[in-house]
Amino acid sequence: MDDLQFGTRNKRGDWAPKEALETAPILIFPPRPLKFLKWLPGYFLPWNVMFMAIAVVYWFWLTPSIETMKTFSIGWIVYLLARNMATVLLFYGALELRLYVLRRQGTSFKFNGKWPSDNRSNVFMFKSQNIDNIIRTFATGLPIWTGYEVLGLWCYANGWGPWTTFAEHPIWLAAFGLVLPIYHEVHFYCIHRLIHVPILYKWVHSVHHNSVNPSPWSSLSMHPVEHLLYWSDSLIHLIVPSHPLLLLYNLQITGTGAVVGHVGFDKIVAGEESAIETHAFAHYLHHKYFEVNYGDGTVPIDRWFGTWHDGTKEGDVLMDARFQCKQAKMNAKPPGK
Repeated sequence: MDDLQFGTRNKRGDWAPKEALETAPILIFPPRPLKFLKWLPGYFLPWNVMFMAIAVVYWFWLTPSIETMKTFSIGWIVYLLARNMATVLLFYGALELRLYVLRRQGTSFKFNGKWPSDNRSNVFMFKSQNIDNIIRTFATGLPIWTGYEVLGLWCYANGWGPWTTFAEHPIWLAAFGLVLPIYHEVHFYCIHRLIHVPILYKWVHSVHHNSVNPSPWSSLSMHPVEHLLYWSDSLIHLIVPSHPLLLLYNLQITGTGAVVGHVGFDKIVAGEESAIETHAFAHYLHHKYFEVNYGDGTVPIDRWFGTWHDGTKEGDVLMDARFQCKQAKMNAKPPGK
């Protein structure tokens, strides 16, 4: 598959799609039903269907009994941690192996023409982006993910919270499940803007942004404070009527799903004429420019607040104008304020 049929490559070897990024055709006026119907399959496939499938396997076959989860014990907690670690190792590892170790499609559809392994830097542990990313993922990311899961399942087992069943409230739970990816993005946007406040960026979020050229292992490479904020979206299941299956789905969207924005390629080539769309370009632009695309475009919050970058030269112009305006305001402040 020729990536130049779908985009362009600059002198540095960086690839970008020809078409401008668009936010999803929801929450727009006037409504565009045909465009919405065309967009809808991509909302489910391939990622959200896969995350739900993993959640189903987790709930029915890989989660301890309700009786076991009524009491905190090291056995089932460590089991959940090992289960989550195995999932991330298999999923992230497979993408990293195919795209970055074996380099099966070379730089075809790769946003940044350079390879992270070629960039040794003192900002990373052992001067290696991959080693640093992996350590942060497994040392704090997965334990905190599992901590939120343990809390939710323990509350369910003990009847704490407005838990319900699909037999009692099928319409509500189905609707809640359908909008969970949208809820996740709104939550992510809010905490993402928060950790871009200068003091939090310096001490917390800069850890994640060290990976300017992200790869799958960059997905959960964060400061522990960011991990705590990131997975806090799962607390909604203790507030509104929910089911443990939806809690696990939410955690998959947030955890395993973090790789979607960090895969570094626009398409994963599956054959001469077929490829899997990653939808990763919006978040790649955030890693490249830092102050654009705080969300991924499913909800048009960035467009509402003027921080959307569509990947075009016109997007560069708008971004530069915003930066210049911000700098002018900072320069206009009296000294010491």
